[in-house]
Amino acid sequence: MMGGGFSLSSPFKGLFKKKVAPPPEVAVFSKVPENAEIIESYMIHNPFARVVIASLPDLGGEKSYFVEEVKLSPEEYEIFSKLMDIISVEIEPPSEEGVDPYKYVEGEAERLAEKYGLIKRIKRLGDESWMRIIYYLQRDLIGFGPLHVIMSDRMIEDISVNGVNVPIYIWHRKYESMPTNVRIIDERTLDNLLIKLTHIAQKHISTAFPILDAMLPTKDRLAATFRYEVSPKGSTFCIRRFREEPFSIVDLIELGTLDEMLAAYFWLLIENRMTMMIIGGTGAGKTSTLNALASLVKPSMKIVTVEEIPELMFPHDNWVQLVSRVSYGLGVSKIGEISLFDLVKVSLRYRPDYIIVGEIRGEEAFVLFQAMATGHGGLTTLHAESLEHAIKRLTSPPMNIAESYIPLVNVAIVQERVQLPRPKMGLTFGRRIREVYEVIDYGKYESIASWNPITDTFAHNFRRSEMLKKIAMKYGIGMESVLEELTRRALLLHDLLTRGVKNNVDVKTEITRYRLLNPFPAAAVRRRAA
Repeated sequence: MMGGGFSLSSPFKGLFKKKVAPPPEVAVFSKVPENAEIIESYMIHNPFARVVIASLPDLGGEKSYFVEEVKLSPEEYEIFSKLMDIISVEIEPPSEEGVDPYKYVEGEAERLAEKYGLIKRIKRLGDESWMRIIYYLQRDLIGFGPLHVIMSDRMIEDISVNGVNVPIYIWHRKYESMPTNVRIIDERTLDNLLIKLTHIAQKHISTAFPILDAMLPTKDRLAATFRYEVSPKGSTFCIRRFREEPFSIVDLIELGTLDEMLAAYFWLLIENRMTMMIIGGTGAGKTSTLNALASLVKPSMKIVTVEEIPELMFPHDNWVQLVSRVSYGLGVSKIGEISLFDLVKVSLRYRPDYIIVGEIRGEEAFVLFQAMATGHGGLTTLHAESLEHAIKRLTSPPMNIAESYIPLVNVAIVQERVQLPRPKMGLTFGRRIREVYEVIDYGKYESIASWNPITDTFAHNFRRSEMLKKIAMKYGIGMESVLEELTRRALLLHDLLTRGVKNNVDVKTEITRYRLLNPFPAAAVRRRAA
């Protein structure tokens, strides 16, 4: 399947019932200026579309993202337009599950071209013309029209459509925020594109309910506003891209988000049901880190996750995934709404070893802290720029966590998106765990690890760790045995990275094998005795 479209399991229903062929000039694709400096170019749908990253002297050297697509000749466009009219009326969803939507559209286009006598003209034009026509049919029927190339580029983390006749902005993994050469200038096209995305997400948006937060079948997160109800520039939406294979803990080590010793420290704490909170701003990578840490939970432990949008994905069988539900009711009454607060309460009845809340922001925080007080492990994220700001949010409405409950968070992880002192894996910026604190008491926080922005390395102070001391006391072993176990686990993680074992499932297998061969603390006691 070509990248950027919806997944094979996505519903066809409703996608072919209306004419979706865009009229001419619904979107503008400006050309790369002659005086621009080409930094990089790469194909997306070879040979039909490519991306060009260019530095523009007129903008002081600022980078821009250019989409270049093959153009249809007037005769090709005429055939394309006729086929769009025919397909929009006659095509039916496939009768079987698991059909590749791109191949299905191509097959239907051939069948209908034969049926309506277009095949002779197509043969006269040649195979190359026919493939260009097929590309545009797929692009506009089951792809994303003017956004299809942008949606297909896996180097993009974020797509912002800010209204009619406004340049679309993207966040590129290598070049960060950039304007594109694409502007949707037709209001109806923008509205229809948003409605199409909403239908694919199996959600609803309208003038009565003009705000949307949803997940596309590709796991990309969609936030949107409809028409002019809340946005003076017309419909807007933002798509946050989701990695098909989430980062494993080894991936994060390779990227430099943390190092092997920190990963081993988190692994040991999670194994002993310690609670952690990841703190950071927008784009800091909190969810990626949460997902990687969740994969360190023992296979025998039961996990319950609570999310507004199902973003977490890790290799664990004993896992109950709960997702909140919005209500489309009007007025004060929200009939049918299921909040995070409701789900966190329900999760306690599942007897979980670990409760993981994607992000706490309201009254659900109180229930989560109650759960942690009764011995459940907890993992969550909180939007804040520092530990101090996080504590203020926790102790203020609507969370209202009592100061005496704050130490129930054993470890606070502060993560940021930072400028790197030197490029790493071709990137000039990255996500780093800047500081790791152990919460001893309200107002008393011990720094256990920190990131050095000059050398891009981590400094540790595990000997001062109260949590590791608790683990040592729990098992009746010395602190040295715990520290040696940390080193041994760090060496294992380094070995996995060296061998290229980074897939979540493979990493889980290796970690499970280590646990079986080196059960903690029995193995640590034997080694110290020897």
